[in-house]
Amino acid sequence: MTRALLPLLAFAGLLLADPAVAQETGLPALTMTTGEDGNQTWSLSFQVLVAMTLVTLLPALLLSMTGFVRIIVVLGLLRQALGTGQTPSNPILLGLALLLTAFIMQPTASAVWEQAAEPYTEEQLDFGEALTAAQQPIRTFMLQQTRQADLATFARLAGDEPYDGADAVPFTVLAAAFVTSELKTAFQIGFLLFIPFVIIDLVVASVLMSLGMMMLSPMLISLPFKLMLFVLVDGWTLVIGALAGSFA
Repeated sequence: MTRALLPLLAFAGLLLADPAVAQETGLPALTMTTGEDGNQTWSLSFQVLVAMTLVTLLPALLLSMTGFVRIIVVLGLLRQALGTGQTPSNPILLGLALLLTAFIMQPTASAVWEQAAEPYTEEQLDFGEALTAAQQPIRTFMLQQTRQADLATFARLAGDEPYDGADAVPFTVLAAAFVTSELKTAFQIGFLLFIPFVIIDLVVASVLMSLGMMMLSPMLISLPFKLMLFVLVDGWTLVIGALAGSFA
């Protein structure tokens, strides 16, 4: 399907880039208007093209700019700690991670709507100004979750000097440091989740060895005990509450 869409996208790009072709076909050309104050405004067709491109990048943006990475990694580690194999299945974990991500990112999304999207729809801001305004709430969220050590590491890799303030941090450096910090936090939470289940596995293995049942798999016996413990302590509520609280 992707290969079939490539010629259509190339044709659309030619229509937008070539005024002569656009005039023959009746479609708007890619134009740029310079105002009296020197500001440059692109035609609506180019803005639609940029918007369509951003839609295709939504999965990457979701991974690199929200709390989805931390949530999905913790849920995956929890499933491994329980030893339930593919239960819950990947679609269930992805759906739960997406819903929890939407809940956590709601204040940031509201700020983006109030500061950028709504003024743009009301023609109070042009496309460039709205895009700049939309970055500020997202940068604030990412900076709050990023460790200074990770930020300094990627600044050094980029060859930059120590930044004067948060606004001076390039977005590429911030995004890389944010994802690294999210992975580190997710593994720390996963380590704490593993501890009680590992203790149950050790106790069951010790009991089986003392009874001489060395041919019986300890995982087979410990699984019901781990599930019972997880249900009795209301584990899903505790894990989801801890994940949401870790973003505070």
